[in-house]
Amino acid sequence: MTVSAKPGLPRHFLDLDRFDPATLRALIDLGKAYKAGSGPQRPLAGKILAMVFEKPSTRTRVSFEAGMKQLGGDVVALTRGDTQLGRGETIADTARVLSRFVNAIMIRTDSPGKLDDLARYATVPVINGLTDESHPCQVMADVMTYEEHRGPLAGKVVAWVGDGNNVAASWIHASAQFGCTLRIACPAPLTPSAKAVAWARERGSRVDLMTDPVAAVTGADLVLTDTWLSMGCCDESRIELLAPYQVNEALMAHAAADALFMHCLPAHRGEEVTDAVMDGPRSVVWDEAENRMHVQKAILTWCLS
Repeated sequence: MTVSAKPGLPRHFLDLDRFDPATLRALIDLGKAYKAGSGPQRPLAGKILAMVFEKPSTRTRVSFEAGMKQLGGDVVALTRGDTQLGRGETIADTARVLSRFVNAIMIRTDSPGKLDDLARYATVPVINGLTDESHPCQVMADVMTYEEHRGPLAGKVVAWVGDGNNVAASWIHASAQFGCTLRIACPAPLTPSAKAVAWARERGSRVDLMTDPVAAVTGADLVLTDTWLSMGCCDESRIELLAPYQVNEALMAHAAADALFMHCLPAHRGEEVTDAVMDGPRSVVWDEAENRMHVQKAILTWCLS
């Protein structure tokens, strides 16, 4: 499925596999323009974004709120305790009500079914701020960050090391949309979404699954990891399972000489990544965090234009 801009229908930003590559490229370029100070000035004046947080957040909340206000709009932030979703109101009814008050809805939730139901019943754009199965805004920021440091992602080798989680799934989608090779090294019980892998491979993307982190990282242009214990997920037995997948200086030594390191944060230093890598010369994690705001400004502008 690709996104079509049909008159009268809201423009949702749900997952990277629902777009055509040209639209995603235009969003990256607009994000770069916003960062450079040359994007449209205050195009969302008078618009309101509802932010629904069923999972807590630092970067998602601040980046969307700051970005929306820089675009001239405003926000209403709703945590789990602020809504009736936890008291029996359906997503469909919540979507219908919020659509009467605001111009767009961003949701950070667990089930992708909730995201889809919100988009199905809302009459305003819905943006995926994270689900247990994907994190497209984060990966858009990752792509933007790589390209501002090293140029086009197309033809590059990206290595994902650790848990085959929601961010990994969105990177699988991105491999097809932006033309990079993706190597994913993770323990067999934590392999990424088979559906996402099949989708990308059907579109000609090279997605290699393996258990050896050295094989994944060797010669890679970009190395990524994420926390081993996501919010509300998993027991600490995963730490022992994932210990061989720590991104440290020895592992990074196998990457290309100019390889970059990224982590979507928050990081558990000493677990999935060492201080030496996080704070080292190859790390661009702070640019990556900042670029969430710039690329989400582009997404907001596209959704509400």
